[in-house]
Amino acid sequence: MFHYYFLLGLRSLRRNPALTALMVLTLAIGVAASVATLTILHVMSGDPIPSKSERLFVPLVDNGPTEGYKPGDEPDDNQLSYRDATNFLNSKAGERRTAIFGIAQPIEPARKDVGAFTAQGLALGADFFNMVDAPFLHGQGWSPADDKTGADVVVLSRKLSKKLYGDTDPVGQRMTLGGSQYQIVGVLDTWNMVPRFHHIIGNDDGAFDDEDELYIPFATAIRHEMQRNGSTSCTGDVAPGFQAFIDSECTWVQFWFETRSGADRAELQSYLDSYAIEQRKLGRLKRAAANRLYDVREWLDHLKVVGNDSKLSAWLAFGFLVLCLVNTIGLLLAKFSVRAAEVGIRRALGASRREIFHQFLIETTVVGLVGGALGLLLAFGALALIAMQSKALTVVAHMDWIMLLTTFALAVASAVLAGLLPTWRACQVTPALQLKSQ
Repeated sequence: MFHYYFLLGLRSLRRNPALTALMVLTLAIGVAASVATLTILHVMSGDPIPSKSERLFVPLVDNGPTEGYKPGDEPDDNQLSYRDATNFLNSKAGERRTAIFGIAQPIEPARKDVGAFTAQGLALGADFFNMVDAPFLHGQGWSPADDKTGADVVVLSRKLSKKLYGDTDPVGQRMTLGGSQYQIVGVLDTWNMVPRFHHIIGNDDGAFDDEDELYIPFATAIRHEMQRNGSTSCTGDVAPGFQAFIDSECTWVQFWFETRSGADRAELQSYLDSYAIEQRKLGRLKRAAANRLYDVREWLDHLKVVGNDSKLSAWLAFGFLVLCLVNTIGLLLAKFSVRAAEVGIRRALGASRREIFHQFLIETTVVGLVGGALGLLLAFGALALIAMQSKALTVVAHMDWIMLLTTFALAVASAVLAGLLPTWRACQVTPALQLKSQ
């Protein structure tokens, strides 16, 4: 019977085509608005590295001054000083460790058809690539020995490699970066992790910025006294000179630990607390604030990657869907009311109310499927328009297979929900009254 009722539902679309088109369009617009905002929220709030999100941790120690500080206050910054970052790098805590800060360096291409330009990237540790499962197209990352010596080596993004060397493998070649010669040791494949959890602070678009163009060792950037391309927080006066700056309590380095399992978090927290005690004996970390560890999901929540505005937009979109459903209910009531005579005749011929209910509910499901298909097209159009607004929105305004299924499920569920009252009303038709009226 389902197949028969489904065919009846398809035929019913041709009855009152204007009314049917209005129902489908109303449902499609409501579904498209809610799915578009839900898609963006889904991408923004997703787990960027589910296989490791419980094993990667950001450590925070509060090295701010005691003036004006009250116990329990939030730290002045969510980054570390150079001293704390290097101490963590040199420790044996965790399985892997990396310090990170942003850089921007001029490149002098060997190709005559490409002029000099500035590329943005990161200075970090050799462990980084394994920590975030970065995919390599050519070569590999540098060695721990290169970290210690501050070797002039570089890893390029696929996009930058193509710009400089075309489709050839550039590993082993040398390039001029910031006036110095660097050896290319690897090229990363296209790698757009969303949200971009590992380096959020100090980026224009935060967690949804473009992928970095190049990567060099942390110690190399320090040796070359490279300027920071990102956020820096200093709570006091700093003497002139690069060495004075890195010896200061200014915070500008982001840091990540990786543990063998999520269960090792307590051990890492114990190390962090012991470290803070030792530093206080040296006259540092005078606030004696709680030392904090954030795993990936906690870090994204802490930095409010998904803001209240995004959540409010999703709720407003669903509110709009509810209004569309109310309108759809009214249209279905009008559609089914003109079929009262048909229902009366079917009841007189022996059809039960249950069969009538099933038939009309399947008809509303057909409306939901058609509305879902149209809503999907409208949602793609809405996401395309949203993506044109900024680079950050371009990263998040795309639909995956989960949201494709969600679109149809939402459309069908909405249509069925909207059809419950009209279908129930249609089943209440009294056959005798309808036959007398004919």
